[in-house]
Amino acid sequence: MKLLLVVVVITFSCVIAEYTSRYDEVKLDEVLSNKRLLNGYMKCALDKGPCTPEGKELKFYIVDALKSGCEKCTDRHRKSIKKVIKHLVKNEPEYWQQAVDKYDPDKKYTHTYEKELKNW
Repeated sequence: MKLLLVVVVITFSCVIAEYTSRYDEVKLDEVLSNKRLLNGYMKCALDKGPCTPEGKELKFYIVDALKSGCEKCTDRHRKSIKKVIKHLVKNEPEYWQQAVDKYDPDKKYTHTYEKELKNW
């Protein structure tokens, strides 16, 4: 019985070792190029508008990924994050600043991402 419990715990731990791949098929370029869609996601992320269930889940991932250094991110997640940050910094600086103010008010993580942006 103890062995079964250990196996279940290890299996469960492995399953949650990475964030969900449920959103991997989102057409990020379409969202970023569509002001209406982008505004909806950003208002949700910034607590300035309603959130879909997916938006609520993504907000959790933002906080967790920042705190953990994105340790549960897949390569695909990292590429998507880079794409979004690059877009916000270059094309939506007001949204980028609001996101920084909300999720990284002490600038613990922002400088790292902005430095890396130069290499993207």
